[in-house]
Amino acid sequence: MDHTLALIHTSPVLVPLFDGLCRQHLPGIRVFHMVDESLIKNTIAAGALRKTTVRRLAAQVGSAFDAGATAVFVTCSSIGPGVAVARQLYDGPIFRVDEAMAAKAVATGPRIGVLATLNTTLDPTVQILRDTASALGIKCEVTSSCCDGAFEAMLAGNTGKHDRMVSAELIRLASSVDVFVLAQASMARVLASLPAGQPPVPVLTSPELAVLQIRDSLTGAPAA
Repeated sequence: MDHTLALIHTSPVLVPLFDGLCRQHLPGIRVFHMVDESLIKNTIAAGALRKTTVRRLAAQVGSAFDAGATAVFVTCSSIGPGVAVARQLYDGPIFRVDEAMAAKAVATGPRIGVLATLNTTLDPTVQILRDTASALGIKCEVTSSCCDGAFEAMLAGNTGKHDRMVSAELIRLASSVDVFVLAQASMARVLASLPAGQPPVPVLTSPELAVLQIRDSLTGAPAA
């Protein structure tokens, strides 16, 4: 079956990142992008994911299928819990950006560190880790931290400040965890700037793991 994948983003800065990953790992699949910044802005303003935003996300998913998508990929962790609602409404596959990362984190070690730059992303990430561990019958201990001010620095164009804040927190917490999870796709960029050998535990990010999961699901190819 020929597939068309629609990616639903809450920030235009994520489009080049995921477009590159799709070209790399999904060469035979058509891709188009949909961006609605209000989904994350309303969530941040409310301090949590609200029903109105879940309904609007579900409507975006429906619009993607109406536009010809055979599968939909929601790339924002803050609105990820809304995917469960969309899956009840539509038959086509709907992927959540942090599911593959959660599964790998739980399999890597029982002490999981979660780092975010938004509290609205931190809580859903902690919850999906706990839900994944419970479903697999695995015990895990989750330590979470939010780098307050880093997200605002990135929005202001000060990516250097953002990266320094996230890197420092990764190194600070490294001795207390077996594996780190970066809760937001936008944080993946930090890995390239970390000092050699730091932190001394695996650091997982969601973008590539999610795209590999999609490849595995849609094409049957093994996810490396």
